[in-house]
Amino acid sequence: MIKLFVGLGNPGPDYEATRHNAGFWWIDALARELKVNLVPERSYYGLAGRTSVNGQSVWLLQPQTFMNLSGKSVASLARFFKIQPEEILVVHDELDLPPGQVKLKRGGSHAGHNGLRDIHAQLGSPNYWRLRIGIGHPGEKSEVANWVLKKPAPDQRTLIEDSIAHSLKAHTAMLAGDMDKATLLVHTTKPQRPKPPRPAAAG
Repeated sequence: MIKLFVGLGNPGPDYEATRHNAGFWWIDALARELKVNLVPERSYYGLAGRTSVNGQSVWLLQPQTFMNLSGKSVASLARFFKIQPEEILVVHDELDLPPGQVKLKRGGSHAGHNGLRDIHAQLGSPNYWRLRIGIGHPGEKSEVANWVLKKPAPDQRTLIEDSIAHSLKAHTAMLAGDMDKATLLVHTTKPQRPKPPRPAAAG
């Protein structure tokens, strides 16, 4: 089962609504769902909250180290509570998926994402779960740094929030340790599209 849910982002109001903070948005939504308060935890370099599910402690974490040092926060909490990499879900923004799409996977490379890069290094393992929230790509590699630190357009923000709401439905399967079911839920639930109006009857 997932015992540590981590959302990646940058701290402070200047970054709150930027694409790079999509992981924070997901954890905020999960905290509301589970009625968990996130509070500063200096020992774990982040905002953290704990709840209990079937007698098992479950942590929510938003590292406050800035993105590039996220692993310091994740590893501190995971080591203290002896949480294994495969019991960790890291939620992060994903350039290679369009807004509205989200994917769940375990392991793999960090694909240049600096938050994941540091988590790899600090945990000493890539074997944790990742929930990849699509934010789209600016088209030019040179524009990526600016893109992730800007706010998405309102229609893109809506698509991202829809994908967060739908992927959040998989959290009960994650807590039950049924990651196959969680993956299926994440990959098959898409935001409902409005139905086109029915053509008027010929008169």
